[in-house]
Amino acid sequence: MRTAVMTDTNSGMMECDAEQYGVHVVPMPIIIDEKTYYEGRDIDSDGFFEALYSDKTVSTSQPSPVDVMEAWERVLKMGYDEILYIPMSSGLSESCATAVALSEEYEGKVYVVDNHRISVTQWASALYAKSLVKAGKTAAQIKEILEKAAYDASIYITVDTLYFLKKGGRITPAVAAIGTALKIKPVLSIQGDKLDSFAMARSMKKGLSVMIDTIRKDIENRFGGDENAVVATAGSGLTSEEKELYLTDVRKAFPGHEVKYYPLPLSTCVHLGRGAFGVGAYPKFEEA
Repeated sequence: MRTAVMTDTNSGMMECDAEQYGVHVVPMPIIIDEKTYYEGRDIDSDGFFEALYSDKTVSTSQPSPVDVMEAWERVLKMGYDEILYIPMSSGLSESCATAVALSEEYEGKVYVVDNHRISVTQWASALYAKSLVKAGKTAAQIKEILEKAAYDASIYITVDTLYFLKKGGRITPAVAAIGTALKIKPVLSIQGDKLDSFAMARSMKKGLSVMIDTIRKDIENRFGGDENAVVATAGSGLTSEEKELYLTDVRKAFPGHEVKYYPLPLSTCVHLGRGAFGVGAYPKFEEA
């Protein structure tokens, strides 16, 4: 069996990255003033944030059924027998449920993984799936492995502005006004199915401290200790100086880890704005 691994750009993996890893990617739609762009294809981070901080209307959408099916057809025509598709968490978007429904038309050729992940942890799942393919696992077997480990991951994000959380209806205008007046930076948590408020900090630096302490506890209590865990970071629209400043602190906190940085997907940045920074962790995958 020739098995293809496919994910979407909610993983942070763009088409240029996917080529390097032998993974296929469905770009997520970004709608600006009713015109549709595709993440990593005809809109990048700079163009997105320029629109977000202007008077333009910016939103995101799940991929259309036509886009998803065309991507599957294209890969199957390349000679693959089956596709393992890893969309973003079903708790954060309807795209997973839509893909599951569409896959029923493919009679066992497309397996949709409800992996309950996004950003760096979704990226990691795609790479693990690729290694399992190389080890001879079928799409059905890999789907079972990934879904069993779906909740073994943590992401915490500190947001520099409350404006976009209010705009997206995730906090009330009153809470946003009080938080802005007090210069509060919310720390958000993604534990599988949804984006939740986790803590409040009086600065981005204090928010980073909260995230580091919490990730350290998750590594010890949930992921089997430092030797068994991976630590990664992500951010939205950060300058190179901001990125290095945060990375230095995280690497200092986790000296035994090769901590990498990934841009947050634009579908998340719509709700977070520029300047958000996150720290994530998940167990190292067993050798395939």
